[in-house]
Amino acid sequence: MRYFVTGEQQRKALLNTLVLMFLGYIVLLWLSNGLMYFHRMDLTPSSVVSYYLGSEEQFTQPRSYQGMLEVAHFHLFSMGMLVLTLTHLMLMTEFSVRLKIWLSILTYTSAIGDEAGGWLVRFVHPHFAYFKIAAFLVMEMSLATLLVVVIASLVKARWRLRLPAKDKDEE
Repeated sequence: MRYFVTGEQQRKALLNTLVLMFLGYIVLLWLSNGLMYFHRMDLTPSSVVSYYLGSEEQFTQPRSYQGMLEVAHFHLFSMGMLVLTLTHLMLMTEFSVRLKIWLSILTYTSAIGDEAGGWLVRFVHPHFAYFKIAAFLVMEMSLATLLVVVIASLVKARWRLRLPAKDKDEE
């Protein structure tokens, strides 16, 4: 990661390419996350409540404590690593420190909120379905923003690598 801090990514085409390929993989992860959510429920509180508390009409059982714990165990680690990686990559962008801090806070808190939302619906009160939906949407939007920002920065760096030396001096 020192390449990003020192600006060496401007001169390291291979590293730049590898990070771009990684981000392409993360775009697929982002898409599959949304598809999985919408496979189980939609953006209505009733669908969230039905998913976590079960539904007699759909013949579904409430989510079990053990099942939710297993999902949370995996999600807390994997989402933490994903958010850490994307926010770390964002450090190389030309955005202001204040914007980087806010986007980082938003991404971390929405990821935690998305995970907590299901627990709150299942074990506290069904009205937390609104919170679950909001946390999911904010998380997806903040991850998408991080992806776009970092990809755009890397593409710009690759473009700069291809400029002739004379054109680089004029920038």
